[in-house]
Amino acid sequence: MEAPVPGSRTGGAPPPGGGPAPDGDVPRSGHGRVNHLLEEAILPTWLTQRPISVWGFAWIWVGLAVVIVTFQYGANGVEGGVPLAQVMAVVFAATAALAVIMTLTADIGTEHGLSFAVYLRAPFGTVGTHFPSVSRGVVAACWFGIQTYLGALAINGLVEYWTGFAFWPLWYAVFLAVQVVNVALGIKAVERLASLAAPCILAISLWMYLTLNGIADLEGTNIWTFAGEGDTTLVALFLVNMVVWAPLAVDIPNITRFVATSPGQRGFVRRNRNVIVAQFAVLPVMQTWIAFIGAVSFVVTGNWNPIDVIREQSTGAVLGVLLVMVLLAQWSTNTAANVVPAALNFVNAAAPRLSYRMGVVLAGVVGTAVMPWLLLDNLFTFLSYYGGFIAAIAGIMIADYYVLRRRRVNVPELYRPDGQYRYARGFNPAALIAWFSASAIALWQPDYAYIIGFPVAFAVYLVLMKAWILPRHPQAEIGAERPDDYLATSVGASWVYDSATDRFSRPAVADLPRDRARSDI
Repeated sequence: MEAPVPGSRTGGAPPPGGGPAPDGDVPRSGHGRVNHLLEEAILPTWLTQRPISVWGFAWIWVGLAVVIVTFQYGANGVEGGVPLAQVMAVVFAATAALAVIMTLTADIGTEHGLSFAVYLRAPFGTVGTHFPSVSRGVVAACWFGIQTYLGALAINGLVEYWTGFAFWPLWYAVFLAVQVVNVALGIKAVERLASLAAPCILAISLWMYLTLNGIADLEGTNIWTFAGEGDTTLVALFLVNMVVWAPLAVDIPNITRFVATSPGQRGFVRRNRNVIVAQFAVLPVMQTWIAFIGAVSFVVTGNWNPIDVIREQSTGAVLGVLLVMVLLAQWSTNTAANVVPAALNFVNAAAPRLSYRMGVVLAGVVGTAVMPWLLLDNLFTFLSYYGGFIAAIAGIMIADYYVLRRRRVNVPELYRPDGQYRYARGFNPAALIAWFSASAIALWQPDYAYIIGFPVAFAVYLVLMKAWILPRHPQAEIGAERPDDYLATSVGASWVYDSATDRFSRPAVADLPRDRARSDI
């Protein structure tokens, strides 16, 4: 299963997310056995299979920013005694800091077209990857359930206002089903939803600000000088805001592997410019704006929840329009931030028997099984506990991708059960020790989980790899005589799997089959 000479072409390669393997069979290794590392949805995307433009990715981030916890963070800041201007500055700084990590991990998708879970086979091993990836998948599914529950409350409020009928579990089931169908249609459907939802999100937030500011003026309340009686510190506020996007910071390759990029760009900024625009401009600004709305809402009404505020401050058609917009906001956030990552991580764990669409369904099942209506009541405890282990994954990924491999990856071996990433029976003890130890230390101080977990995992992983693992399990891309053989986008090529020969090639863009220029997943 070694890759042919770079630049060669193999025929019959199905696109990621395409149809089943030939004759309806599951992917198999060269020895006729079922290959549990292969499934269409987690094969590398080609450069011609990346339909999301810079504007499309920006709209996705506008939708992603409307997370209910961001409203609450803004409110908690002013309630805790931090002036509004400082709350906004801290939220912006925290989000920008996390955007640095997110953009570094994003290059895995930009350069190689790899999903998060598949890349983790490199540092964790072909079996060991399931521990961090499934853990991340469960967290994403939990958020899927929480966002679906909030959307169901918006529907319930609308229906109750007009008909008097109230039963949110019904609307939860309906909203869940609609989202599952939407995401199962593929990444392009996710982008289209984001482009529809983003203007609605901006309209909701603008309405809330104008309405709340008007109430504040009537009551003589100065939103900028208000300060609660709490003792929240700027450091604590900074760290808790980082945790919001910590999960997506590690599995952002699931989305960036579909973001358009220019072939042959060796410079990091030019190769990732579409990603950088969204993550360094749109994300921090939108996150700060939403936190601002939550803070103002609390100052004026004593309630940060946008659904409750809208129901209290509007009636008639205005209420209906605003609640529909809230629904779209939850829907847009869920698709890209929660459902896609959860589905792909579950597929990686159960390939090839679990398809992408079944992974989406499984994400809905798990998201409901955790009873998100109860989880929401303990949201900050939930955030504190997963912050450390997510940060540790980020530390290991960045150490592995940039320090050890210098962005080079032997992609064909990621799909080979007996290849170089098998390590010790499929497990890389260096990554597992680094992950477990960093996560445990972070749990000791959950309020500082991210800034503890990341550097500890980064350092422990590098030391163990260089002193213990690499001498026993050589990695072809590390110190290779022809390092460009292990790059893709930077050299204007794509990793292509040929199911007929069970081999990978790395053809240039001009040599890719033109009738398979888009991926549906």
